[in-house]
This record gives sequence, C-alpha cells and structure tokens, in this order.
Amino acid sequence: MYKNKARDGRNNICGRKVREFRLGMPEKTSQRKFADLLQLAGLDLDKNAVQRIENGQRFVTDIELKMIAQVLGVSYEALLDD
Repeated sequence: MYKNKARDGRNNICGRKVREFRLGMPEKTSQRKFADLLQLAGLDLDKNAVQRIENGQRFVTDIELKMIAQVLGVSYEALLDD
C-alpha cells in the first residue's frame, strides 16, 4: 500500500531545504518573518505552519511550494532536491 510520505517518514521532502534557504536569506529571517513575507505575497501561512513544514510534519501543496520558492528567490526544483 502506498503512503504519502518521504522515505524518512516525513510528510514533505522540501522542509529541510525551506529551512536551509530561509536561514541563508540576506537579512536574518525568523519563521515568523518568513510567514509574514509569504502572507504579503498572497499565501496565508502562519509561523506554526512554517515550523511544521520545516520539521516535515505538514504536507505542502504545489501552490504553496511555488509561492515559497518565489519568496525564497529559488526555483521549486531547488526545494525538491534531496
């Protein structure tokens, strides 16, 4: 039976990269500030959702992935690269 989980049991494969790119942003960007940037771009995620994404506890839709990549200034492929 197929399960919608990454090989390591996480609910997404982009969370670690989201965290990595967020921490590498030019200006120090907390999860709360990143959530604010996402909201300004039109994606309604709060700090807790960002935390759960980065920890692999939350699924990420294609729409969310595209907007997250845009705010981080990277391609969505970069977020999916294991």
